[in-house]
Amino acid sequence: MLYRFKSKAGADVVMLGDSGNDVLRLLGRAPAPQGILESAQLPALIQALEAGVAADEAQFQQAVDAAKAAGDAVPRRQGVSLRQRAWPLRELMVRSQKEGADVVWGV
Repeated sequence: MLYRFKSKAGADVVMLGDSGNDVLRLLGRAPAPQGILESAQLPALIQALEAGVAADEAQFQQAVDAAKAAGDAVPRRQGVSLRQRAWPLRELMVRSQKEGADVVWGV
């Protein structure tokens, strides 16, 4: 599945299925082919997305710290981080909030 998040406030944000599913779950939404993030809900959704990204980064930092403490090789992130995947959508959500626009996908 391919997600295309749209808003009148900015350019479309495209995510592949697994990444889109993960981001929707962070927002407290079940993955679905269609949906809407209403402008009134955006402040809380932005906060939830930022908290999820911060938790992901903290978890990785704990792994790095544990490896350093054990004298092991420091792990590297595999692939693209959650922050890199989610931040374009966050930016679209922030712009949409400022303009009072909804963010939709699958329509």
